[in-house]
Amino acid sequence: MADPTTTRAPTGATGVLVLASGEVIWGRGFGAEGSAVGEVCFNTAMTGYQEVMTDPSYAGQIINFTFPHIGNVGTNPEDIEATNPHALGAIVRQDVTSPSNFRATQHFRDWMAANGRIGLSGIDTRALTRLIRLKGAPNAVIAHSADGKFDIPALLAQAKAWPGLEGMDLAKDVTTLQTYSWEDGLWKLGQGYATKADKPDLCSAKRPKVVAIDYGIKRNILRNLVDTGCEVTVVPATASFDEIMAHQPDGLFLSNGPGDPAATGVYSVPVIKAWLETKKPLFGICLGHQMLALAVGAKTEKMHQGHRGANHPVKRLSDGAVEITSMNHGFAVNAETLPANARATHTSLFDGSNCGFELTDQPAFSVQYHPEASPGPQDSHYLFEKFAGMMA
Repeated sequence: MADPTTTRAPTGATGVLVLASGEVIWGRGFGAEGSAVGEVCFNTAMTGYQEVMTDPSYAGQIINFTFPHIGNVGTNPEDIEATNPHALGAIVRQDVTSPSNFRATQHFRDWMAANGRIGLSGIDTRALTRLIRLKGAPNAVIAHSADGKFDIPALLAQAKAWPGLEGMDLAKDVTTLQTYSWEDGLWKLGQGYATKADKPDLCSAKRPKVVAIDYGIKRNILRNLVDTGCEVTVVPATASFDEIMAHQPDGLFLSNGPGDPAATGVYSVPVIKAWLETKKPLFGICLGHQMLALAVGAKTEKMHQGHRGANHPVKRLSDGAVEITSMNHGFAVNAETLPANARATHTSLFDGSNCGFELTDQPAFSVQYHPEASPGPQDSHYLFEKFAGMMA
């Protein structure tokens, strides 16, 4: 930590993280130059940093990676979950080395610069993680300047002025602006993503029609829906009930996304309530899980540090099985507020928070974690089959 009145970096430092609480952490900048303000969170995944950086759920956040060797396999145009990165920046322990993977097409440093994202290396990420665990996810400014000159008081003021994620609707910022159809299936080594030419059954007229509401949807969710046999249409987060029904869907999917679920729920909850009256199947993931909870009368709350990683154990209450899951959320459903017709199905083995529920009087269910993984294990892919089975 350093004196917040300092304006020049220590020798060799070209990057800085300034916390709203006053701490100043120096490092070596990489990627784009400039500054960005957001919430600092930590992610424990050992792989998949490119998928993490492009996950729209990370909008408004700066990621502190606990795994030290981030960037060592480079980047490629396939391992992305959205067209552009949504995380504001990356904090890593070791300097980013040259790519060491046959699929790499670009250095992580160059990819960050090309996408306007700031990186900091040489940071004690373990100490920063412990700070977050002790004090909660802080607001901060991440900055990179090749000449090592920073206006620390100005950056501190910017960090203090940022209002934080509570009450912030970010789904509108990351959602699609227009409706579109999705056709690609899952990726396979040497083959890429499956297309209609690879899977003739994707042309079948009998495929169940799914409308996916895009609050910040990851592409691998769409790939899993297609691979399960669904015909998928993606609509903006603000789509009305009538606009959704115009596609004559057999099922509704509620996607992941960033920000405060209560803020997004202002316009989303009425649409979900109207859908529930149709008694047709519904499946929600992450923010979609929280949206369904709000629609049935439950409450959500900001977590102290959140869950972010690809190794989170979740207990399936129906049989006691444990799924190792991928997670990315800073808000959670308050299980005590779930109504009588909502039965908890999954719980976190880290802190006991709710990780899934289903309605007992209609075909609707949701989970807090990411069964599509990318990155992460594939223990929970069966949930897509469950959804498809409901529509069948």
